[in-house]
Amino acid sequence: MTQTSPATSGPPAVASRRWWTLTTVALAQLMVVLDSTVVNIALPSAQADLGFSDGDRQWVVTAYSLAFGSLLLLGGRLSDLMGRKRTFVIGLVGFALASALGGAAGSFGTLVAARALQGAFGALLAPTALAVLTTTFTVPKERARAFGVFGAIAGAGGALGLLLGGVLTENADWRWNLYINVVIAVVAVVGAVLFLHTVPRQGPRPKLDVPGTVLVSAALFSLVYGFSNAEAEGWGSPLTWGFLAASGVLLVAFVAWQRRAEHALLPLSVVLDRNRGAAYLSVTIAGAGMFGIFLFVTYYLQTSLAYTPIQTGVSFLPMIGMLILAAQLSTNVFVPRFGPKVMVPFGMLLGAAGMLYLTRLGLDSTYARDVLPALMVLGFGMGSIMPASIQTATLGVDRGHAGVASAMVNTGQQVGGSIGTALLNTLAATATTGYVASHLPADARTAAEAAVHGYATAYSWGAGFFLLGAVLAVTLFRTKADTRARAEAAAARAAQADDAGAADAGEGSPAPEPVVAH
Repeated sequence: MTQTSPATSGPPAVASRRWWTLTTVALAQLMVVLDSTVVNIALPSAQADLGFSDGDRQWVVTAYSLAFGSLLLLGGRLSDLMGRKRTFVIGLVGFALASALGGAAGSFGTLVAARALQGAFGALLAPTALAVLTTTFTVPKERARAFGVFGAIAGAGGALGLLLGGVLTENADWRWNLYINVVIAVVAVVGAVLFLHTVPRQGPRPKLDVPGTVLVSAALFSLVYGFSNAEAEGWGSPLTWGFLAASGVLLVAFVAWQRRAEHALLPLSVVLDRNRGAAYLSVTIAGAGMFGIFLFVTYYLQTSLAYTPIQTGVSFLPMIGMLILAAQLSTNVFVPRFGPKVMVPFGMLLGAAGMLYLTRLGLDSTYARDVLPALMVLGFGMGSIMPASIQTATLGVDRGHAGVASAMVNTGQQVGGSIGTALLNTLAATATTGYVASHLPADARTAAEAAVHGYATAYSWGAGFFLLGAVLAVTLFRTKADTRARAEAAAARAAQADDAGAADAGEGSPAPEPVVAH
């Protein structure tokens, strides 16, 4: 199995290498998260260049999300089986090649195929990046700093994608929204070769759970496609409900199979742990709300306030700044002191407050007075939710399951984004139509007011998502005392296992990552 050097002791070179490993992993995560939004701003230019229809346009986004969402658990498991370094490099190279193919696309079909390949290699890369981080940083203070950086990127990457997409589309060409990944990937590959370590596997190689892989990949594909179809064709479409129903059936079958599979793709102990389960739910709900922020605030700034793509991207910078500030304060000060049971609900409540503030927006609103305060509150809220949730979601997982546990974080964020985008878009469209119908005759002013009314409806429901997340988080996360007691018991068991292994074999396989109480 591929591992990075333990973070417990060693010469300065090893300690320094850990932080270069963090830089490498952060670049890979940034590339994956950027791609969820960076292409969106380039779509109109790409459509004009390649000549595809409005109906086909959604497939440039959907092809990526379908491949990414449906293959995440497989990607996480492959990183456990193939080794972190090898899987990480394969993911980077594949993502770069797919991006280059998309940038050079001369037809709509080639662009969609490239986006699907990006999603597939992203599903291999994203969980591996987080697994590398999980198994590299085990000292609590260093782990907090590392996950603070990773959580900030996970939360801010979408907004950075909007900014970068606007700059590249206006000043270069839409194709550079894809080519930029090649540049990032080359730097990350060099970092992976230099700073990631390979440790020989101890013991027999586990087998891949093929039936489980097929079941969960089909289930996640059906789930993401169902919500994507709802966004495009509405909730009255039989195809929407057919895929959602199929997803439910396949997920039940997957869980039933995992209970008796000899080499389970997703050991149920990973998700049934109360703290980790709460963390996965929190990431999912935050993802639903976060994508709503980017989608509707972008619409409002560009269509209601007539901002250019670059101006729109720059408008999100204060939100990113607050998110980074909150992520560092959360991981270094607040999470160690209060734990996720306090910090995640706190962030959810801030998210709800920011969303409710956005419902005040109108055609005569201004950015400084009405948009900026809400974005700053939302940024601080997301910076409080994501690092605490991601740390907890991977805390105490055996090294052999770090990849699949990390994949669950990305799966939650991806599924949450798909659900949030589909639900909020449908609710906003319905509210817009209803507003126009009740304010006839419909002129340009009425249409503009109707759009803002639709956005306000979406913000209200987004606030509801965050409030639900606050209730679930405060209910499900364990208290600090309970977490500490379990951590001490787990550490004692790990120490006993290490002593027994050393006595029997001299030098055994790497011990499970110790559980550290928040």
